[in-house]
Amino acid sequence: MKFFSALEFKVGALVVIIGGLIAFMSMQVSDDPSFMGRSKKAWFLLPNASGLTKGSAIRSAGIPIGVIKDIRLQDGQARLDITVKSDLGLTRSASVEIKANGILGDKYIEINPGMSSDPELEDGGQILNVKKGGGLDDVMTQVSDIAGSLKEVAKNLNEATAQNGTDSHILGRIVKNVEKLTANIAQMTDENKDQIREIVTQVNSITKTINDLVNDNSEHGFKTTWKNSMVRIDNSLKNIEDITGKINRGEGTIGKLISDEKMAEEVSAAVEGIGGMIDTASRVTTAIDFNGYYLNSVGYTKSAVGIQIQPGLDRYYYLGIITDPAGVVDKTNTKTITSGGQTEYDEIKTYKSKTKFTAFFAKNFYDFTLRGGLIEDTGGVGMDYKLLPNRRLTASLEAYDFSTMQMRANLSYKFKYGLYVMAGYNDMLNKKDAKSAYAGAGFFLTNDDLKLLLTKSPF
Repeated sequence: MKFFSALEFKVGALVVIIGGLIAFMSMQVSDDPSFMGRSKKAWFLLPNASGLTKGSAIRSAGIPIGVIKDIRLQDGQARLDITVKSDLGLTRSASVEIKANGILGDKYIEINPGMSSDPELEDGGQILNVKKGGGLDDVMTQVSDIAGSLKEVAKNLNEATAQNGTDSHILGRIVKNVEKLTANIAQMTDENKDQIREIVTQVNSITKTINDLVNDNSEHGFKTTWKNSMVRIDNSLKNIEDITGKINRGEGTIGKLISDEKMAEEVSAAVEGIGGMIDTASRVTTAIDFNGYYLNSVGYTKSAVGIQIQPGLDRYYYLGIITDPAGVVDKTNTKTITSGGQTEYDEIKTYKSKTKFTAFFAKNFYDFTLRGGLIEDTGGVGMDYKLLPNRRLTASLEAYDFSTMQMRANLSYKFKYGLYVMAGYNDMLNKKDAKSAYAGAGFFLTNDDLKLLLTKSPF
């Protein structure tokens, strides 16, 4: 009993008790689950372990579940050995992510245990799914990249808007073109101030005239005329109502036509007969052709008007009148004596207009068309070849007036509503001294084109 009451025993017992309390409290506040022997080990590789230290906490869903046991170099990367609670349930699909802990550069490891249906990760196994988090250094790297991009944009913008660098960038060329455009508009408006003022005055006069017309209250003014017209329209509607009432009651010829079945059958038979005659005539396609083209070497425009009659898809007839500014070519030689006593001769060509006629028959063979007959007052032949979808592009070659062997090549492209453009070469062999390139346009209007134009017309 003296031993237990001795001062040495009391001091030793107090030290043991305090040490036990400190150990117990350390185990309670420690994040290292290995203290209690209920842990599981794993490891993974990181390209950069800056901001992580040995003993740092490991979290899952924000809750501490382990610590970093060791950090060392392996194969040029940082290997991190970790210890986590055994009840975390790590699987082979587990992943780790490095996250920032504040803005001072500290980091911690966040673990996702993986899908519970996957195989369990063995003790001491490697976690292969590693995600790089958004630390401050990553933000600084992105800021640096953005700053570099902005610097490059500023450089390009400076070069584009500089006086000597406008042609090297698209933006510079746009700015230069806008500058030219505004300068041209300013010059145009400055040079045409009087005309613009006159246009404004005319528009003002027109609006004033319209205003006076609409607000005219005289006997023959717009308002009075409009009221009288509405009265007439109302009376006309009443007359139409009376007429339709008589028809419904079977009165008059039209009423009998509707109510009498025998008369209706006779009229129907007559209409069918007329329809047959019209159907036969409608199979003949008629087209009007008008064109004009400028002869570059002659300096005048050659024009033609023709009509095409096509009784079937494989053939057609064409009749046309042509005004040729180079129909007759007169040549005059002039004699000139120079100051040195030499004699020079100059040839002067004079072109005279002549009206010519064309009448030929054409036969279609798929994309080819052969023509023969009278071409510009003389016998001749021609060939056409259709190109492109819908056969819009036509290449032609004509030979006529075989005494002088006239040849002409032509290329035409057809747009909508019968409009077409053409270009070619006239008198290719220069047998009549009228050799010239030409270009022009024309209209080729068929029955269908005329119907379409009439339906589009506002009148």
